[in-house]
Amino acid sequence: MTSPGAVTYSGAAARRILLRPATTVRSLSRSLPTTAARPLTTSTSTLPSRQQTSPQPQQRPPRHLQSRTYHSTTHPSPPGPFTQAETPLLTTALTSHVPLHGFTLTSLTLAARDLSLLPISPSFLGPSPVFRLIHYHLYSTRTTLSSLTAVHSASLSGLSPPEKVELLTWLRLKQNEAIIPHWQQALAVMAQPSHVPTAVKELALLADEIYYLAGDQSVDPSWYTKRGGLSGIYAAAELFMTTDKSEGFQETRRFLRRRLQEAEELAGVAKSVGEWIGFTASAGVNVLRSKGVRI
Repeated sequence: MTSPGAVTYSGAAARRILLRPATTVRSLSRSLPTTAARPLTTSTSTLPSRQQTSPQPQQRPPRHLQSRTYHSTTHPSPPGPFTQAETPLLTTALTSHVPLHGFTLTSLTLAARDLSLLPISPSFLGPSPVFRLIHYHLYSTRTTLSSLTAVHSASLSGLSPPEKVELLTWLRLKQNEAIIPHWQQALAVMAQPSHVPTAVKELALLADEIYYLAGDQSVDPSWYTKRGGLSGIYAAAELFMTTDKSEGFQETRRFLRRRLQEAEELAGVAKSVGEWIGFTASAGVNVLRSKGVRI
């Protein structure tokens, strides 16, 4: 039981307070007003009338402010999966402590100390703070790929679409260079059943981002096969990179180039086989029709 006049906090309020610097918690608690309990009266004169208590109809926001069920490059990007309170903690952990301590609670705790947050702040990232940190790495590297494209615009300008895909994929792999000693640990965490959907979604979004930045404008079924093939190639190259000891990870880049060339050749063979099957089937139907078969 709580004493009269005690101040209680909901889950959201407690989370906001814990993600603030520890030096401000006491001053915040002192500044909160206290309310005295008021006696409950049953006088009918103080009760509002039925007309006054009737709920008012809710006004809908203007059409341009309503949430959209689609996303377009001509509209602002939808909000990300991380709040403004979580981003500084995750960024500090990823840049300052993950290269040394890996994707662990230690990195998050040290980041909280650097930001003068309470030591239990990482527990408010969710049921799996470590995977939350891994997810932030996947999300931040994917969303910053467009800025890398602007930096390497001169190198990309004279390349063909397949060559652009290779260079963009390589630029994304290079973003793992600082944390590559701990990436096998991160892959083991992502392999847990509860984390697989989020990890697979991020991989699919990365493949789509690479093809979009490479200028792919396909609207046929190859839209799916290209992105599905690149997802598998990227995952294999990322795993290969964790065991690569060559200078500048050049063996990983050669591995990536071979896999992409093989995928392009297989796509060309599949297209040729499909055209051959279509031509043969059409010719066979015409022969049967010439024999009087109703088809």
